[in-house]
Amino acid sequence: MRLGALVLQTRPWQDFSKVSRQIEAFGFDVLYVADHLTHPSVPGRWLADGWTILAAAATITDRLELGPLVSSAAFRTPVPLARAAATVNDISGGRVVLGLGAGTLHDAAADRGKAVPFGRLSARFAETAEALAALWEGAPEWHGSEVGFSGLQTLPLPPGTKRPFLLVAAHGPRGFDLAARYGDGWSTFGGPEIGGQSAAEYWSTLRQQAAGVEAACERHGRDVAQMRRSLLLGFGAVRPGDDVQGYVDAAERARDAGFDELVLPWTDGKPGDVFWAETATFEQAVSAIRSRLG
Repeated sequence: MRLGALVLQTRPWQDFSKVSRQIEAFGFDVLYVADHLTHPSVPGRWLADGWTILAAAATITDRLELGPLVSSAAFRTPVPLARAAATVNDISGGRVVLGLGAGTLHDAAADRGKAVPFGRLSARFAETAEALAALWEGAPEWHGSEVGFSGLQTLPLPPGTKRPFLLVAAHGPRGFDLAARYGDGWSTFGGPEIGGQSAAEYWSTLRQQAAGVEAACERHGRDVAQMRRSLLLGFGAVRPGDDVQGYVDAAERARDAGFDELVLPWTDGKPGDVFWAETATFEQAVSAIRSRLG
């Protein structure tokens, strides 16, 4: 079981850099950050640019994979996004995981100064994934209804490097198809439907989603076993907090549901808050999960 840590980059760099080193020392496989312009979960707080802070983290870590969970197609366009990902991938020696998702209506409004229908964000997400694939194959232009590029005369990647690993976030059939077509992996937190679900219902939803991804892979002639399947914990009924055994149990349930990566929200806020846990809990949880699941 791969283990990731999602750190909201609300800390100044001096603090974030210490957390990055700590996460690597604890034995996590990947450090994820958010990619938002604004978000109701962090009102009145600083939120650093995801790609900029990942570039800095790449210079002080040696082994950790690094990426946004997920980069927002609501305000990221294909060429700048591909350039940022390829640059950090070069700096880190090939350790980037480019998480890609539709983004939020909040980010779209912050970027444009007006509301955007979610249907357009969904279309933009699909086109961004397709445009990235075309760009990395060397296409000088590509056109969709929401995004595109043309007249591109520069290389899509630094010479001698591979494109970043693409992790597609999806919670329904159209997204599963997108992940199967373009993704090296698939990510979910469960999706909007998990709100109000019991723990049993939550795990049932995740099993259904994993089955949906497997079916999409079969349609596109892909072996789902070759795709990374990543679960972001903490946004449904299962929130272990400071309970190490709770993390172990969640990892086992995730494995049994068809996932091979479990991402834990790093401690945030103060004792009693939703994502609060003692830092030592994560070190103990990583050790316990490794001992139980490898």
